[in-house]
Amino acid sequence: MSILVDETTKVLVQGITGRDGSFHTQRMVAYGTMVVGGVTPGKAGREVAGKPVFDTVADAVDRTGANTSIVFVPPHFAAAAVREAIDAGIRLVVCITEGVSTLEELDLFYYSRRKGARIIGPNCPGIITPGKSKVGILPGEIHRPGPIGVVSRSGTLTYEVVHGLTAAGFGQSTCIGIGGDPVVGTRFDEVLELFEKDPQTEAVVLIGEIGGDAEQQAADFIRTHMKKKVVAYICGRSAPRGKRMGHAGAIISGDKATVESKVAAFAEAGVPVVDRPDLVPDALRRG
Repeated sequence: MSILVDETTKVLVQGITGRDGSFHTQRMVAYGTMVVGGVTPGKAGREVAGKPVFDTVADAVDRTGANTSIVFVPPHFAAAAVREAIDAGIRLVVCITEGVSTLEELDLFYYSRRKGARIIGPNCPGIITPGKSKVGILPGEIHRPGPIGVVSRSGTLTYEVVHGLTAAGFGQSTCIGIGGDPVVGTRFDEVLELFEKDPQTEAVVLIGEIGGDAEQQAADFIRTHMKKKVVAYICGRSAPRGKRMGHAGAIISGDKATVESKVAAFAEAGVPVVDRPDLVPDALRRG
């Protein structure tokens, strides 16, 4: 099994005719993802990678039965695109777009909850269930099917850790980049709950970073609800206080936002925290 996406997932690409949308549509189709179409207003009737383009999400859902959407829409229009997908009945929206405002992210968070939908992102690399479906920009060639779940705030660190896992013989059940912004649609603890219930997933790798208290929330969930092993890595150890480092959410603004506080929270939950990404496989081997 897997979580959130598999070979039956029907994917719609919003912004499919743009540079990034068309490029990654081709990559997703080549990987084997069931991309059923795309949406760009005013360009209905075209095709991208052999997939039909529609003017609206509602029309696309009606014609294709899509149940998942991936958003490659520019920042000023991304929130509206996510809302359109949810209103059309899509229940999983992966928003790749970076630069969505925090106020719009807050609105989307609560809107999706009211509508019974799930958002991954914004500002994320998406989801991959190796060998089954890739809904995002993750490089499929470094992933292998297996029992390790991966959840991360960072895109490129996800790739580095996954490459190391695969090289060490640890395949992955599902890998999810939740995004690095201050407000994301799905939190660490919510993904951990899905992995805990997934019979294929035997252990989980969590990749966190400075800023916010998402890792502390995850540690609380692990301590009280998880039986499966979790290994963590926290980046940003050398970041100066008060200075943003990369992601909008990666800023040390209080005691809970520091690496030290996050490591301490995981220690209380019995979660080993490695000092470098390449040490993750060794931590998993220690059982």
